[in-house]
Amino acid sequence: MRVLITGCHGQVGSSLTEQLANHKNTEVLALDREHLDITNQDEVYSAVSEFQPMIIINAAAHTAVDKAEDEVDLSYAINRDGPKYLAQAAQSVGAAMLHISTDYVFEGNKADEYVETDATNPQGVYGESKLAGEIAVAQACEKHVILRTAWVFGENGNNFVKTMLRLGENRDSLSIVGDQFGGPTYAGDIASALITIAKRISQGDAVEFGVYHYSGLPHVSWFDFADVIFDVAVEQSVLVKKPNLTSITTDQYPTPAKRPSNSRLSTEKITLGFSVEASDWKAALKNIQAYTG
Repeated sequence: MRVLITGCHGQVGSSLTEQLANHKNTEVLALDREHLDITNQDEVYSAVSEFQPMIIINAAAHTAVDKAEDEVDLSYAINRDGPKYLAQAAQSVGAAMLHISTDYVFEGNKADEYVETDATNPQGVYGESKLAGEIAVAQACEKHVILRTAWVFGENGNNFVKTMLRLGENRDSLSIVGDQFGGPTYAGDIASALITIAKRISQGDAVEFGVYHYSGLPHVSWFDFADVIFDVAVEQSVLVKKPNLTSITTDQYPTPAKRPSNSRLSTEKITLGFSVEASDWKAALKNIQAYTG
């Protein structure tokens, strides 16, 4: 199996690179933005034609949700044009394209979990650019899997877990949004899910290409998530004491970009199709020291 990974230093990309390093009969080309500018079509075609991958996994993205409201052109270049060029290149060499997307493609006001066939209606530039990327990938590459996920955290990069641990060192009290709900998702589990899909494709198994959802269980609010993080941090002596937490509403914490109030994604389709279970985010916090570096 020959796998080309973009965004190899991000949360998911670094996990993919680490996990695939231990796979037998697997050749990996892991590239970051310094070695491959996915917004440059010529660079993309050159890298793909030279390496001839069986699988391209795009873990590169412009994920600064609030900055995206001002950095519109950059957001679309990275989240739409880059994936399109990668998908076109994948199609040209007969490779499959695995592309990571987001819950932000939805409006976020559904009462239940979002399924893959629900209507999209992004509320900001980040979600709009990611949806445009989904459409571009689907149109450019026949063998594609778009994996929508949410609330990603891991040992690498910036994320909610690291922010809470950093604030917990210096604050006696914190106000956390309690009316936005979703499934925290461990980056290592996303990587494992993508590798499972990649192996199925490379083995020639029958695969239903298209859109899949992958995130964590149980579903919680940001307040609930923070509560668990601090409990584990104190239990494992990463923090001396737990700060006092206050649940606030979205209206009390205004941000440039609107956040979905409901980011709960159903993972039933990926479990049925690939035997991939939802991310166990509580298990991923068991070594919480790893998030303090």
